[in-house]
Amino acid sequence: MKPILDRRLREKSYGEAEGKPQEWLDRRFVPPPAVGERMDHDENVKGAETKAAWAQRVYAAMDEILQSPCAHQILVTHGGSLTFVVASWIKMPIESAGYASFRAPSGSITTLHEDDFFHNRHVVSLGDTLHLDPAHAD
Repeated sequence: MKPILDRRLREKSYGEAEGKPQEWLDRRFVPPPAVGERMDHDENVKGAETKAAWAQRVYAAMDEILQSPCAHQILVTHGGSLTFVVASWIKMPIESAGYASFRAPSGSITTLHEDDFFHNRHVVSLGDTLHLDPAHAD
């Protein structure tokens, strides 16, 4: 197989914070409110992508990827973007994704499945790392 690079699956852009130490971002970052506007929230970092823009590009990538007529697909993405991959997969409205968080460890595998009869979409596993355990290596 030849991999297809889709930059829409990349991690969130943090604008001027890119390449700077985490503590630089931590001093400036304004977290989203518990209630209210979360998707277009200004995190106080110049040039940073909003959660809405981030979600929209991942959802757009998923819409296109799922048009592909094949039995199996493998997506590789960053942990933060995984939230929007899963949210898109289960057809969560994008405006509701502001409260969603599907976290998984680096190198883990998340398995998504659509059944052939009802066409229900399942999150079979989220962040499985069993393949990284040397005791389970073949």
